[in-house]
Amino acid sequence: MIDFRPVANIIGWLLIALGGIMLVPALVDLSFGSGDWPVFLMSSFVTVLSGGLLVLATSNSLGTSLTIRQSFLVTSLSWTVLPMFGAIPLELGIEHVNWTDAIFEAMSGLTTTGATVLNGLDDLPPGMLLWRSTLQWLGGLGIVIVALIFLPVMKVGGMQHFRSEGFDTMGKVLPRARDISWMLLQIYLGLTILCAGAYIAVGMGPFDAINHALTTLSTGGFSTRDASFADFGAGAHWVGVVFMWLAGLPFIRFLQALNGSYRPLFEDIQIRAYFRWTLYAISSVIVYRLANSDESVEAIVREAAFNVVSMFSGTGFGSGETSAWGDFPILVMIVTGFIGACTASTGCSIKVFRFLVLFEAIKAQIRQLVHPNRVIPLQLGGRRLEDDVVVSVVVMFTAFVLGFGVLTMMLSLTGLEMRTAFTAAWTSICNVGPAFGAEVGPSGAMDAFPPQAKWLMIGAMAMGRLEMVAVLVIFLPRFWRV
Repeated sequence: MIDFRPVANIIGWLLIALGGIMLVPALVDLSFGSGDWPVFLMSSFVTVLSGGLLVLATSNSLGTSLTIRQSFLVTSLSWTVLPMFGAIPLELGIEHVNWTDAIFEAMSGLTTTGATVLNGLDDLPPGMLLWRSTLQWLGGLGIVIVALIFLPVMKVGGMQHFRSEGFDTMGKVLPRARDISWMLLQIYLGLTILCAGAYIAVGMGPFDAINHALTTLSTGGFSTRDASFADFGAGAHWVGVVFMWLAGLPFIRFLQALNGSYRPLFEDIQIRAYFRWTLYAISSVIVYRLANSDESVEAIVREAAFNVVSMFSGTGFGSGETSAWGDFPILVMIVTGFIGACTASTGCSIKVFRFLVLFEAIKAQIRQLVHPNRVIPLQLGGRRLEDDVVVSVVVMFTAFVLGFGVLTMMLSLTGLEMRTAFTAAWTSICNVGPAFGAEVGPSGAMDAFPPQAKWLMIGAMAMGRLEMVAVLVIFLPRFWRV
């Protein structure tokens, strides 16, 4: 039988940390003279108390390492329990927000999806805006830690390919995870501070800059404005392009660079492909818009770069009415959203690495058909691809495609028209953010969606963020057998 005590103990500590962080927006509301600070104080008390009781009840589990099954439970339950408590301030502090909408917003935040059901962001209290941004920042850091520490141990989605880079935990998630997590936190925080400083330098206000830095490095996409980046100048757009793209790189490479090893950052085949594909996508949109638009060349280049990088990285910021550009640019952005950024980044979706593995597997299969007697080893970037990496990538693709198809069908059955259902499934399972269709509001809010559609998207956001298999496996009867 699975010992739930270590799992509950970790969840308890995470709740205590989440409750403590709720005091930050309370202080912000106090400093701005907003009367919403008691909401965060009350929410913090409930969250810390719940986490503290869990920790006390499971204190006899300290000192034990997590098994693979416990690792699966920690990852799945973290993105299930934390959004429920993260939703408390949203439900208590925002008028006309029910529990469904509050949990949708919190799940969208912690999974860094960026889809929203809120209108009137410009009029929300500062503490509430900061809380939404903080949820995304925490979710972005959390998924990097999960990708580098937990998923390789669980052999999920091809992440075990990084074992030879010196980050294999050899089957023991703790205590080495603490050291890696601390280093990742420093890198993540440093990049966030640099991003906020750059936003301020190009004319964005300090409060807006901090919020957008939090949601840029997490590739989350929550904004303090209904119009997102359309309310900011060209300088902010270019800063966003740079830091959204950087957030889509493997954080393991930043860590290696800090330790004096710069070559992997520039020689990583995944990073090179990500760079090339980004340029291809931006260039195709620029060429199309130059032929079909009367805007200035600077505006076309800037908007194409900003919106393509936003979708490719899974951030979801917008700089205007992109749906008016035509079908081809929308198709390009949807495709890039399906691809996603690099593994071990804060980016979302299938990821560049898995596409590279799939392409190599297809090429090897074609060569095998031509030369059936030859033994053709699979290689990527000069390194052999182990069979378990290839199998996990194929399984991930299969689960992703099937999940997307089923979700689209189920969303359409809730009453959404097909364009809305398709893009809502895309945005939630790829954790991208925007959706397109008749039921989507002018500001991109999805408040008009039926409750059933919102709950389907809530589940899809969690599954997409945890790369499908990590969630599906706990529903197998074999998982629970001794």
